[in-house]
Formats: sequence, structure tokens, C-alpha cells
Amino acid sequence: MDKRTPTAINGNFKNKDIISLDQFSPKDLSFLFKVTKKMKAIAVNAKPSDILKGNIVTLVFYEPSSRTFGSFAGAVKQLGGQTIEIQDPQHFSSVSKGETLEDTIRVFEAYCDAIVIRHPVVGTVKQAADAAFFVPIINAGDGIGEHPTQALLDMYTIYEKFGKLDHLTGVMAGDLLNGRTVHSLMRGLSLYKNTTLYLLSPKELQLSREELQDCTKRGLKLIEITSEKDIPKNADFWYWTRVQKERFKAMEAYEKVKNKFVVTEKLVTERAGENTIIMHPLPRVGEIETTVDQDPRAVYLRSQIRNGMYVRMALLALVLGKI
Repeated sequence: MDKRTPTAINGNFKNKDIISLDQFSPKDLSFLFKVTKKMKAIAVNAKPSDILKGNIVTLVFYEPSSRTFGSFAGAVKQLGGQTIEIQDPQHFSSVSKGETLEDTIRVFEAYCDAIVIRHPVVGTVKQAADAAFFVPIINAGDGIGEHPTQALLDMYTIYEKFGKLDHLTGVMAGDLLNGRTVHSLMRGLSLYKNTTLYLLSPKELQLSREELQDCTKRGLKLIEITSEKDIPKNADFWYWTRVQKERFKAMEAYEKVKNKFVVTEKLVTERAGENTIIMHPLPRVGEIETTVDQDPRAVYLRSQIRNGMYVRMALLALVLGKI
């Protein structure tokens, strides 16, 4: 197979690297979501499946992960495939001996049919895709860049609730500067018409001016706010995120902004609508009070987290040409 660079899906997922939401069209997402619904039925009903029987997927995570790593592993195994699992390769693989990223990728593509990679440096997943000659690469998060499969599950969660991804109003709060889940989700939502997003963050963690301009050019209506009092009532969704401690060089700077905006029962009562869903990519570190978990509008530990495995099941089956 020829060396590939990330290309548009254009209705054909087979052997495509999944690097960015920019590769998708609304038609691609609609098809993915139809497959996801079928995958959900397999998982929920514990149906034996051999869709990925004989396939091996390598998970290489240079950054800590529980949900993304676990859901990818679960997705492969739910469909009858197997995994090679490499966590913290800096200390527990030949990376510790000085092996380059390119060589690591080329070694593991000899053993498997797809590679899922997470890395702390923006652009590294694209670098890995350029290095791979024989298997597709899936981005599980690259620094503060993108996290496309998280955005896909987030969009599926919104779609499952409202039956649409256009004419929506949302609130995105927390670390908008470093939040790769935010960046990918905004790219995905920009594919649809008449979406308004209220951006709530400390000044130090506002969306970068470059990202703000780019998303505005894509058609999103972005409104920056500085107080919970500015949250519009009856928004379709709230997308809360943690302040990312690992992105700070000085802990004093982190302590200054962490948990500046917290979802409380009082805030939900005052600002959320009857049908508003409250989302979070997790992990949370205090920005949503645990008492909110019991509110039926809080989906982060219910449908949203479960949808992660279903979407990744669908994506793997499509990329590996099984559907």
C-alpha cells in the first residue's frame, strides 16, 4: 500500500488514517452514527461478534489515559479482535532506549492491522501516519491539538438526544485554550448550520485568537462570556471541561484558574433548561459537583461515556473494511 497522508473520508473509511474532524462531512458522520447504533445493540445485548475476528489493533499511549484507552480496548474485544497494549512507552518499550517514533510505528505495523496513538505533542499523530506504510493510524489525542474520536462520541451523544446537529445552542466551559476535546468538537459542529456556542473560561484559558477566528470563518457563532450569569437559559447542551494541570509550567498559575467555574445543583436549577444535557469528556477534578450526577440531564457518566466504546467500535469496523 502506498504511503498515505490524512485525506477526506468521502464516504469510504477503509484504510483511512483518522487524524482530524476536518476529514469528515455531514454525510460521513451520518453513516458513522448509523453504524454506531448497530454497535450499541451488540454491546448492550452482549451479542457475540466476530466482526474483527482475526484483527489485531495496537494501542500506543505516550500520555496517561483510562477512558480512551479502555474504550478502544473494549471496542476491539467486543467485536472479536485482539489488542497489543503499550502504555507509557517512554519507560516500558524501546522508546526508553532512544527508538524514534517512526521506527516504533513501523515495528508495530508489522504486528497488527491498525494503530491507535496518543501523544503529548501536537502534530505527532500526523507524523506517525506519515511513517506508517501498511496500516491506518487513529488519533487518540495529540497534545492540545485534536481528539477526533472524543468529538465523534460527543456529537453522537448530542445527536442521540436531539436527532440533529444543526440549529443548536451550546455552552463550552473550562480550559478552552488547551482542551483538545473542545477543539475537535467545535470543528465537528462547524459542519452544521446555525450553531451558537457560548464560551465560558478564565481569561487566561480563552480559546486562542487563531482558533476563534478559524471557527468563526467555519460558520460557528461564538460568544465569549466571563460569568455563569451569562449562560443562556435553555441551551441544548453544556460541555464542561477540566483545567488541564499538565499543560501548566507553574503550579501557581494553575491554582489561580482551577475550578473557577463549577457546575452546582444551584447553577443547573437556575440556568439549565428541562432538556439541556450536561456533558464532560472526563476526568473531572472538581468542576462538576458529584451531587449533579443524579440529575437526569447529566449524561457524562451515563450515555456519553458509553457512547465512547460504541463509536470506536463503529470506526474500527469501518476503517478495517469490515462494514
